[in-house]
Amino acid sequence: MSALSSCRNVVYGCVAKHMTPLSIDCFSERKEEIVAKVASKALVPQVVVDMVANLGHRDADEMDDLPDEDVAKDFYAKYEPKEVLGRGVSSTVRRCIEKETGREFAAKIIDVSADLEDSQGLTLREASLREINILRLVAGHPYIIELHDVFESNTYVFLVFELCKNGELFDYLTSVVALSEKKTKAIMKQLFEGLHYIHSNNVVHRDLKPENILLDDNYNIKISDFGFARLISPKERLYDLCGTPGYLAPELLRASMYENSDGYGKEVDLWACGVIMYTLLVGFPPFWHRKQMVMLRNIMEGKYEFCSPEWDDITDQPKDLIKKLLVIEPNERISATEALKHSFFQAVRARVGPFNARKTFQLAIMAVRAMIRIKRLKYTPEPLSLEMAKINPYRIKTLRKAIDGCAFRVYHHWVKRGEVQNRAALFENRPKVEVKLLYMQSIAMNTRS
Repeated sequence: MSALSSCRNVVYGCVAKHMTPLSIDCFSERKEEIVAKVASKALVPQVVVDMVANLGHRDADEMDDLPDEDVAKDFYAKYEPKEVLGRGVSSTVRRCIEKETGREFAAKIIDVSADLEDSQGLTLREASLREINILRLVAGHPYIIELHDVFESNTYVFLVFELCKNGELFDYLTSVVALSEKKTKAIMKQLFEGLHYIHSNNVVHRDLKPENILLDDNYNIKISDFGFARLISPKERLYDLCGTPGYLAPELLRASMYENSDGYGKEVDLWACGVIMYTLLVGFPPFWHRKQMVMLRNIMEGKYEFCSPEWDDITDQPKDLIKKLLVIEPNERISATEALKHSFFQAVRARVGPFNARKTFQLAIMAVRAMIRIKRLKYTPEPLSLEMAKINPYRIKTLRKAIDGCAFRVYHHWVKRGEVQNRAALFENRPKVEVKLLYMQSIAMNTRS
């Protein structure tokens, strides 16, 4: 038994060093490397190596299994489930088709058979029912995900949502690296309008992030995932720790660390909006750090910067709005209503004066010339200085965007360039000695044979 336990520890130790928890896709991509790592360990039987080799396929197949039709007759009678769109710890999201109309929806299938409790003492079923009640309370807003249908059985809860074919804002941001001020303005305006509606119904979301913001066919946002949302009275304060580390507000961290804390309220959602807006504009969040304790300390101190060269071409208005959102004291932080009144969202009004034909004609000529130049920009390459590329390639916007995109795809997480770390260090990888030894041993064995 001790030998088997030892082997199991080696297996999971190797897997834990090479993959993010619950990331089956990441495991599949790096399976060969992990298997080689396990095989290199002494006293590891071949059966254990085979177990690791089949680990990703087994877990994926188990999560892909659909509930039996006897368990959810009502759901299967109305909908036809299709491929998997996403997975969570205890849930799977599938595309499904309504049989009567042929319309497409997204079905979130939650396994509530396990008697697990969250930090508030709620079981999965109770937490799911609370989420359903909140979704119904905030229904009817164009920028909030619509709950279309609900089915419940002894072991599963089925939530049928509208289908957002363009996926998560996070994935869209990963593909484009950063958004323009105009696109950021459109997304943040919709986010603040949706958040204002949520707060007006005395609900705090507590987990706003790009992964929980979906995009519909027209790239309008849909706020989703109300699993951590809570009903809250105007003077009520919350103390439990929940959310995603990079988007947690300072008062939420204080509430979990100090007994004499004042707690937190709806203001935590506005802090998260500040982090999201910062991330949209430059492609990385303000407080992210590989060491989580350093990141949390930066959040508590409100320590961030508009670093160069990413922020050099961004105007002062979005910077000012971010500063008013990322305020340590929640009482001084602006609300969603105040954010919508910020100058960043206000359209510039032209002055109306007496009509002048000559000036109007000259203005039309200038507008046509500008449009021609803008169209030509698409086919005109950006001037590239070889000297600048040698000295500081990251200052060139085209190269910077390519580097950021590659870094995210390689490391599967945000990469911040600041005083503590830099992107150049990411490519200074140490040689993988153990893998090299395995490779050399295999060559030696082949030459002998």
